[in-house]
Amino acid sequence: MKLKYIYFTIAAFMIIVTAASCKKDLAKANTNPDQITAANYDPNLLLTTVQLTYPGAVNFGGSAWATKWGAVGCFVQHVASTNTGFYYGDKYFNNIGAMGEMFQDAYTSSVQPVVELYQLTVNKPQYRNLHQIARIMKAMVFEQITDQYGDIPYFQAGLGYYDRIYTPVYDSQKAIYADLLKEVSQATDSLDESADKPSGDILYAEASDQIKEWKMFGNSLLLRMAMRLTKVDVPTAQAYVKKVIGNTMQSNADNAIINRVQTGNVITENQDAVQIFGNDSTDLRLSSTIINNMQSNSDPRLSVVAWLYQRDGDGNAVTDTTPAHQLGLPPGFIVGGANPIYDITKQSGYPTGNADGQYAGLYGYSRLNDNILSTTAPNLILTYAETEFLLADAAARWGSMAGLNGMSDAVAHYQNGVKAAVMQLSAYGSFPSINSGNADTYYDKVKFTAAASQATAYNLINTQYWLCTLMDEYEAWSNWRRTGYPVLVPTLYPGTGMTTIPRRLTYPPSQKTTNLANYNAAVANLTGGDKMTSVVWWDK
Repeated sequence: MKLKYIYFTIAAFMIIVTAASCKKDLAKANTNPDQITAANYDPNLLLTTVQLTYPGAVNFGGSAWATKWGAVGCFVQHVASTNTGFYYGDKYFNNIGAMGEMFQDAYTSSVQPVVELYQLTVNKPQYRNLHQIARIMKAMVFEQITDQYGDIPYFQAGLGYYDRIYTPVYDSQKAIYADLLKEVSQATDSLDESADKPSGDILYAEASDQIKEWKMFGNSLLLRMAMRLTKVDVPTAQAYVKKVIGNTMQSNADNAIINRVQTGNVITENQDAVQIFGNDSTDLRLSSTIINNMQSNSDPRLSVVAWLYQRDGDGNAVTDTTPAHQLGLPPGFIVGGANPIYDITKQSGYPTGNADGQYAGLYGYSRLNDNILSTTAPNLILTYAETEFLLADAAARWGSMAGLNGMSDAVAHYQNGVKAAVMQLSAYGSFPSINSGNADTYYDKVKFTAAASQATAYNLINTQYWLCTLMDEYEAWSNWRRTGYPVLVPTLYPGTGMTTIPRRLTYPPSQKTTNLANYNAAVANLTGGDKMTSVVWWDK
């Protein structure tokens, strides 16, 4: 009996072992060796995606057109239009769907991949620098969104997959900015020259010292974030300015530039051009505000950024970049209508055609030049010139309280900024007017001295910032709201109820159906409600 029992035991054991082996083989057979998982996915690819989509989402009719140019570029009077539908921002019409497009697009095209990048690299030594860059890019993405809307989902955003959070709460902009400053500061300090060199980086991967460039980028971004607080938290702003002095970008060679190529893959193309040309390319003109400023100071950039149609000797249409010929469209007008006050055709200076070959009508107004608006034109997302203007502002504003030597430092940084802003157009190509000699001559026309008043300094510094950020409309508008410079005259088009330039964008209507409770809580925190006239926290 004992022997028989032993035989049964051995047989049972063999069956169990065989069954387990079959189970393992079956599991192995049912595993797709090509399946992409967190274990075999290279997060460097996500970094590329985040950088490419940061200037604008790739969906047709998306934020680069509907929000960036349709609203913000018009608010800040870089551009103007007689079209009240597509370019509603020219007259401050409340196109809530288009204004909310940036919010809608950013959370899918930028927030989701950058949060994923953060999650896939956290606590992984092989991705030490990639994780710090993820933190910096994540902060930059959220800064852009909160600057336009105010309170937004931040701490819970993008965590649907990880934490099953599908209706994230809206965090206060004050809390968001505190975390943005902390994240960028810590991440920049944690970058390690001896650690990994991220291969998915299209900003600085080809630099001789990639990590050094990212440290300068991080500190320059930190400076920009700190200066947003000049109205609401001066001590914090001053502390971060002190921290970054000497560690920001040092020349145009450090500019953060996304180069573009036309490949048939829309993500690699410049979305400003893709969206404007794909939806409507005829109704957008450069504003008389910016054209007049550039002409009055013989700005060498004018022939690079502007062109208009002209007739040659045979009557053929040609593009004309002659600075003296450029004509900006005044904001706030339409073509026709019952009220001649708002009919551009009834205004003095309306193009009627002349012996010099000028086209009549709207064709006689200047457009964004193909140099800076094309599918292959680069995006300048943070530059040395901007950084120098911010340091000049801080020096004029606070002096030694921010670790700077008052007006003398303001003059020095401003001079650096003006000349760099002219020369940074070299990123778009080689142009006869863009050279160091012309940059020096232009600086002499717009300079101020250490004896200048603060108001004069603020005006000149931030007017140059406004010129420097043409094509970066969100940043131009944010800095204008922060400083009030340049002084812009609002349009007063009838029927809008608006007498001031808008101060924020309104949330997308979709939030009322997908995240109503949290949307209502955010709106309750806005003085005046979800309106263009309400202000974000740092714009008190």
